[in-house]
Amino acid sequence: MSSWRDSASQQAQDDLDGLLNATLPFAQQMLAKHGEFYPFGATVAASGETRLLAGEPGQEHPASAEVLALLVAGLRQRRADLRAIAICSDVRLPDKDAVRVELEHRDGHAMAVLMPCKKKRFGRGLSMTTSAPPQATGTSGRNRVCARFTTGLPAG
Repeated sequence: MSSWRDSASQQAQDDLDGLLNATLPFAQQMLAKHGEFYPFGATVAASGETRLLAGEPGQEHPASAEVLALLVAGLRQRRADLRAIAICSDVRLPDKDAVRVELEHRDGHAMAVLMPCKKKRFGRGLSMTTSAPPQATGTSGRNRVCARFTTGLPAG
């Protein structure tokens, strides 16, 4: 089985690894402290600078889908200045909770990484599944933000 790394430049690998390393610890911290989190994003600018970002719809308790839509719209507006993006969400799988990080690079690589986790029942806390590494759910995933850098993929 080939890996996305086989066709990715070193810069794309470093950018996507850096975004994963920026988003997962923050998601873990939010889950441990609050038991949930709103979707948030991270970017690597053309200059190489990495930043975390949030969508703020202007209401006290927005639906996660609204926050996600706002993040995607904002990232699309800025995509000309970005090398890579990540969108991190708190998701529920059929049998467990997980952190999902959607990663995209302007070189065309797109994937979603799932990190299963178990929220502790009593008290606050979090146990991330460490028996297996994060799972990439696709190497030619759907580009929602960086689609203009790929061929044949719609931007939405």
